[in-house]
Amino acid sequence: MGTDTGVFVGVWAAEFAEVLASSEQMSASVYSVTGGTCSVIVGRVSFALGLQGPCISFDTACSSGLVACYSAGRALQHVECPLAIAGGVNMIFSPRMSASMAAAGMTSPTGRCHTFDRRADGYARGEACCAASLRCHDEDAPLLACGSAVRQDGRSASLTAPNGLAQQGLLRASLEDARMLASDLSCAEAHGTGTALGDPIEAGSLAATVLSPAGASAALGLGSGKANVGHAEPAAGATGML
Repeated sequence: MGTDTGVFVGVWAAEFAEVLASSEQMSASVYSVTGGTCSVIVGRVSFALGLQGPCISFDTACSSGLVACYSAGRALQHVECPLAIAGGVNMIFSPRMSASMAAAGMTSPTGRCHTFDRRADGYARGEACCAASLRCHDEDAPLLACGSAVRQDGRSASLTAPNGLAQQGLLRASLEDARMLASDLSCAEAHGTGTALGDPIEAGSLAATVLSPAGASAALGLGSGKANVGHAEPAAGATGML
């Protein structure tokens, strides 16, 4: 309590707001004001623990949790805080979002994430609340990770379609930030949503970057936590990291 510990959390649409709005007892209470905003979701952690460091929520879609961890790492490197709590959260309180995603063809009719599988037909929504405590073991690098980078797909086939070349650039930037070679890697935790479009592009990007002659890595173990726990959406990256 009273320390400058930072709180960095990936989160998006707060479905609990719908629960509050539909409740006669809660719709006009103070909780309906503070219980449905992403800023208060994160602020409540700092409030409850008495932390006075940076307190930021991130919504970058499925990468939200990882971007929160990236930002926490940078805050530690710049000595903005001595300790950081970083992660992501996703809770499902309403069927509306699930119904909309199903109508858009994003989710699997079988209710499973068939990651890197010929049966891949969309993802299954999952819930998660996970966080890591980060600190610097020296002045330059967070204890959690050697290197990291944040990029965007830019122009691709559609707004939600991945861009393989952009993914390769992200991987190279992460390796450069870590001062590592592709041959230093032994495994990769992939996004791996279980879609016929995204999975092959991601696997191809990894192969082009890590298994290329320049990378000289003999083999790379590949997996995705989504095949076990589903796609936790804004918390997916933090879940895969853990």
